[in-house]
Amino acid sequence: MEKSTLRIAFTGPESCGKTTHAVWLSSYLELHYIAEYARTYLDDQISYQQKDLDIMAQEQVKRWPKTGFVADTEMHVFQVWSEVKYAEVSPVISELLKTQQFDHYFLCAPDIPWEADPLRENPLNRDMLFDLYLEQLEKYSRNFTILTGNLENRQELIKGSISELLNP
Repeated sequence: MEKSTLRIAFTGPESCGKTTHAVWLSSYLELHYIAEYARTYLDDQISYQQKDLDIMAQEQVKRWPKTGFVADTEMHVFQVWSEVKYAEVSPVISELLKTQQFDHYFLCAPDIPWEADPLRENPLNRDMLFDLYLEQLEKYSRNFTILTGNLENRQELIKGSISELLNP
């Protein structure tokens, strides 16, 4: 596998390091970084509804280039978000989830301190959310690594997984 074609996604509960690690890895690998579109979409919204999740998910996928990149969110995020908030997942998100293709997923554990921001909604159930992500990654037979510990430990786990992808 070529570094320039790698498609890497970070997933997991809120405030568990997805953006921090995605930005770092994109710089480390010199790959395009794709930000979480939901933050842009919701920035000027007072509230949102389930149909907004479909809009955000579709726009997120549109932003993914054909070549290698690192994404700080993907469709498992929308699936878990929808299940937890609305008790169902739309056909749009379900289809996007089935068809998304990443070479590797990094599941960020909620073992780092919660950092509040206006868009975060789940400070008290991160462990339960983590279990939902883990269950979904296993259900879809995704290639993934769980990231735990401090920043340096997580970066070493990332480097090891990337090395295995590039040098099987």
